Amino acid sequence: MQLFLQILLIVMSLALILLILLHRGKGGGLSTLFGGGVQSNLSGSSVVEKNLDRLTLFAGVIWIVCIVGIGLLIKVG
Repeated sequence: MQLFLQILLIVMSLALILLILLHRGKGGGLSTLFGGGVQSNLSGSSVVEKNLDRLTLFAGVIWIVCIVGIGLLIKVG
């Protein structure tokens, strides 16, 4: 069980990195340094952004559950 949770944690970590990088930058911080401040008409619709937000939140919850599960297994086992 612990091995399964560790593998799932690695997969979800990579998925979270990818999902977070797919988000559009909303501020004028570091995203503008690498060309994120340029507005594009091909950036996507609000429905895509909402679905990406939901998917990122879902992946984050699974990531947290994996961490708590591994912690409990280490404490008990």
